[in-house]
Amino acid sequence: MGGVSTTAERDRVPKQDRSRATRQRLLEAAVACLAEHGWAGSTVAVVAERAGVSRGAAQHHFPTREDLFTAAVEYVAEQRSTALRELFPDGPADRRAVVTALVDLYTGPLFRAALHLWVAASDEEQLRSRVTELEARVGRETHRIAVELLGADETRPGVRETVQGLLDMARGLGLANLLTDDTARRRRVVAQWAELLEESLG
Repeated sequence: MGGVSTTAERDRVPKQDRSRATRQRLLEAAVACLAEHGWAGSTVAVVAERAGVSRGAAQHHFPTREDLFTAAVEYVAEQRSTALRELFPDGPADRRAVVTALVDLYTGPLFRAALHLWVAASDEEQLRSRVTELEARVGRETHRIAVELLGADETRPGVRETVQGLLDMARGLGLANLLTDDTARRRRVVAQWAELLEESLG
């Protein structure tokens, strides 16, 4: 009897692992499809093909397109939070390096995918509340981590708004980068913002 249960467990664990791996591949493919093709071009079939998974297997994990992309919203939010937390594991750093790292987050593929999700959510009722809720959470976390890394004292007047201005500027640079490679101009803007932060944060 013990042998039977051990065999069953042996069979079950790899199956669970395979299922998790399939789900992960589908989510990564959904995010990549959104970043490259936008909402209109990101169907379950396209995502399944990109993930190397049958459409039936994709629908087993995510019965509807909304299920798939709601999970993708959560995945992108979690990945963005993880990327933020991993920026400077040793805590506050050189302010120019912090500004550069924050701007880089807003010009990378995760932000691009998030942006497509925002656009999709504006037209898709099922996605809107989830995207709004998760973006608010990521926004709060981004602000908190930026304050920490910049060594900013938010009890001082104007400091909170200065940090928020930095994040709004970084988002704007991310939007500009969607249309053209803005690397050279971005470098100059980052240098100027780092100087302004040194003056205003003390």
